[in-house]
Amino acid sequence: MARDGILKVAIAVLFVGVAAVSLGGGLVGAQVYHVVGADRGWDPSSDLASWSSDKTFRAGDKMWLAYSTAHGYIAEVKSKEEFESCDVTNPIRMFTDGLDTISMDKEGLRYFASSNVESCKNGLKLHVEVMPQSYQAPEMHNTNVAESEGPALVAANGPTTPSDSAHLTASFVVLSVGLLCYVLGF
Repeated sequence: MARDGILKVAIAVLFVGVAAVSLGGGLVGAQVYHVVGADRGWDPSSDLASWSSDKTFRAGDKMWLAYSTAHGYIAEVKSKEEFESCDVTNPIRMFTDGLDTISMDKEGLRYFASSNVESCKNGLKLHVEVMPQSYQAPEMHNTNVAESEGPALVAANGPTTPSDSAHLTASFVVLSVGLLCYVLGF
């Protein structure tokens, strides 16, 4: 009898997990891992400005930096001025491992620059705006269009999930359900 109750709980948990995954992790507040520069990583041949232009960074997300230390390290700098001038003499933090994970703990602007000043001046730098976890871009209406000229123009919100990122929380839910079923002998 107790086994029937456990089976029902496992099925309910599985149902919730599948629903969360099918909704793109929306119910579980999916954490997104952004692989900076996609396949090329943090590299002088990467166009980091273009890479980041369609990304939405949210509080709770993480960024992975993969780079060759032969091209220099990565400095997180304090200000837009330091970022624009490639001044990495007083960084908040210096990343030196060649593979680093950066937590986007809170909203705000963050600036990253190559410690190789020449590479930085050639574009090997990245600024990100970290949005609140529940941020939704506001709709934009063109109020200058008269009704007789047609409907108001509305800008559609773009995708908010980077294509080269993973919803690890949703995957974790599915993995947890599978592990639960294994442990319970289902």
